[in-house]
Amino acid sequence: MCYIFVPLKALIYKSTGSWYIVETETGKRMNARIKGVLKMDKITSTNPIAVGDTVELEIEDELENTAIISKIYDRNNYVARVSPHNKHQHHIVASNLDQSLLFATLKNPKTSQGFIDRFLVACEMHHVPAIIAFNKADIYEEKELERFIDLKKMYNDIGYTVLLVSMETEDGIDILKTVLKDKTTLLSGHSGTGKSTFINKLFPELDLRTTEVSDWSGKGMHTTTFAEMFDLPFGGKIIDTPGIRELGLVDVTKQELSGYFPEMKRHLNNCKFNNCLHINELTCGIKQAIGNNEISFDRYQSYYNILESLNEIIR
Repeated sequence: MCYIFVPLKALIYKSTGSWYIVETETGKRMNARIKGVLKMDKITSTNPIAVGDTVELEIEDELENTAIISKIYDRNNYVARVSPHNKHQHHIVASNLDQSLLFATLKNPKTSQGFIDRFLVACEMHHVPAIIAFNKADIYEEKELERFIDLKKMYNDIGYTVLLVSMETEDGIDILKTVLKDKTTLLSGHSGTGKSTFINKLFPELDLRTTEVSDWSGKGMHTTTFAEMFDLPFGGKIIDTPGIRELGLVDVTKQELSGYFPEMKRHLNNCKFNNCLHINELTCGIKQAIGNNEISFDRYQSYYNILESLNEIIR
């Protein structure tokens, strides 16, 4: 008798380091680990498999409900960062995304514009549309509200969606649900910005651990340990990730960086030199655009700060 092997496709829902929780096309959840040969074959990241990946399985033990991951399908896109454990390697945050949603705050803790812009660059590099949600609107005073208005205009002018929400009063939650509906969305942000609180409102039964901001540092403390994907009851999926304190960019050269700032990309053809870094070069289209108020100086400052940090390329 001849048996025909039928590949079993599955989606990665959670990564815990050495084991993964997967869901097959029939909706069955299983525990899976990587086949040995995959661990070294063309894998350059600290995590060979990321949440959101589509994989192929071989059943290992039906009674124990375990499987072996024998193949990783090509990714449509992904978001990556410098590994928090090894600056010479990169870590894939999540893959196969329709969009990303960054939780930011202007107070308790304060999210810097530099961090926001680094996140946006990481998304632009792999064509992942990004949305910024400024949370904790209920505690903002006049100073923070004026800053929000300035940031909203700046990012809207570039083409990004910017929202003002409050997890405490639930203002804006319905808008967020509309944004997430029927899409696979990466949720990210510093610890303490309200990401886990938002997920708890979507899935009260999960009771994800949240934390107050540290009094001595003004920063949130990590509450999510591993990336995990959840099916939204109204359609779509979200991928929750550990809170990020710093976001090191990978696979970008100094010459490429300005191409990941949409407002700069529009003016690159006006530069005299193809390798223009937009610092002291003559006939620089970017510097001219800044002078004409077509590019925000604050965004240019972020570009310059990121440029200065790109000492080497991590691949």
